[in-house]
Amino acid sequence: MSLTPHTLRQRLVDLASQRFRAAGRFAYHFARGKLGGDPMFLAMLQRGLIPDQARILDLGCGQGLLAAWLLAAWQSSEAGEWVTGWPAPGMPTDIRGVDLLDSDIKRAQTALGSAARFEQGDMRTVDFGEADVVVIMDVLHYVELSAQDDVLRRVRAALPAGGLLITRVGDADGGLRFQLSNWVDRTVAFFRGGRLPPTHGRSLHEWIRALEALGFRVETASMNGELPFANVMLIARLG
Repeated sequence: MSLTPHTLRQRLVDLASQRFRAAGRFAYHFARGKLGGDPMFLAMLQRGLIPDQARILDLGCGQGLLAAWLLAAWQSSEAGEWVTGWPAPGMPTDIRGVDLLDSDIKRAQTALGSAARFEQGDMRTVDFGEADVVVIMDVLHYVELSAQDDVLRRVRAALPAGGLLITRVGDADGGLRFQLSNWVDRTVAFFRGGRLPPTHGRSLHEWIRALEALGFRVETASMNGELPFANVMLIARLG
């Protein structure tokens, strides 16, 4: 059955968020709100960014929303419920999530069970292993510039030729829009972890230069949804 993008989003929000009922009311309602309102999740599917049989590393995974979303997409596609003209999503062979907050990791493990692997850790020090796709959504700016560069170098080392890094960053040249998105990020971080962390932004051109220096080919796409932010998705592929 062919679906519209709007109907597909609703279908996937229902499927993905259902997993989080076992992790409590907060986890369930947070999943519904985030998956239903953040354009990044649907954009990954529309662009066919997740290949079949991929090993996925999700740095800053939170409570495991990406894993739940990708599994819901595969389930819906297998049932014949997809958008005509959109690439059919692949089924990952391995999804590994890493996050600093132990509370989020516990919610992820409760919700996803054996469908994905989650561990508490710091992306600045954790072993990345090997992956075909690395996703880093909205967390790189919480570490110093030198640590950002080191994380990107280690991501490159973890990927094979043709491997993919998908990240969302703020464009520090975005003026008031960047300041607003930065304020929202810090506020969310405070309510999640009881801390108000400093942030370390870069302009979009600086992000692209850092990735190209490592051998990535970079594609960009605005990723604000209906909000007045300065967020950009970077699709960086090796080779």
